[in-house]
Amino acid sequence: MINLGIRAHDVKASSLDELVQMIADKGLTSVQLALAKSFPDLNTSLGSLSPGLGKFIGKAFQQKNIEIAVLGCYINMIHPDLEERRKVLDRFKEHIRFARDFGCTVIGTETGNIHAKMGFTVDNFQEKPFLDVVESVKELVQEAERFGVIVGIEAGVNHPVYNPKLLKQLLDEVNSNNLQIIFDPVNLLTVDNYNQQDDIIKEAIDLFGDRIIIVHCKDFVIEEGKLKFAPPGKGLLNYDLVMELIKPKKPYIQFLLESTTEPFIDDSIAFLKEKYENA
Repeated sequence: MINLGIRAHDVKASSLDELVQMIADKGLTSVQLALAKSFPDLNTSLGSLSPGLGKFIGKAFQQKNIEIAVLGCYINMIHPDLEERRKVLDRFKEHIRFARDFGCTVIGTETGNIHAKMGFTVDNFQEKPFLDVVESVKELVQEAERFGVIVGIEAGVNHPVYNPKLLKQLLDEVNSNNLQIIFDPVNLLTVDNYNQQDDIIKEAIDLFGDRIIIVHCKDFVIEEGKLKFAPPGKGLLNYDLVMELIKPKKPYIQFLLESTTEPFIDDSIAFLKEKYENA
């Protein structure tokens, strides 16, 4: 049986209780929770977190047997403004300190952008941005080691860590078991390489399959010469291969629906269950 959840802010709800109930009604068992995105009216800025907040939110999910698999705190860890970089790193470290109060042990992020405005730039593919990522991740992981939690890093083609080899290099450079991988195969694909997706997925599993702790589930289509995200089962991702490689290697790992909103959630759940069962 697939251990399936969803990114909480992809479910539109007007309150915490409604959000939890809607997710439970889908039969989902976990979430990736980005506080600022799911609760825009709540103060979640730097300095706002506390054990009380964590336990209040965590308890609401636990009462419906839903785990907070990942606290999402997606920051620009190499922001060019060093003052701004310090703020976002401190915000991530605050999530690290209070993660256990939410009943969570993984705090997730991507690797940022050399420019203040996030978006695709080939400037990310130089050596300097990668070295800055290593420095920032080392700082975050040192905090995670103190609090007994895990930093989950996600690679992406728009970021300084944009392919499996660089992600493996980051793991080697940081050299800590408190750094693990959130694996999203679509994030490694572009309009230029999607035809080699099987090789890219296999390479990723070969290089760091043992460090994958969460799998993000979305799909992709090619439209007007661009790669665009789609709900699972509505695109070109080879889910047969993904499940075939992940299922025996990582029993009961949490798969989390991403970039999947209504009216596509139920179809995506059915699709992923079938692919997992048949793997």
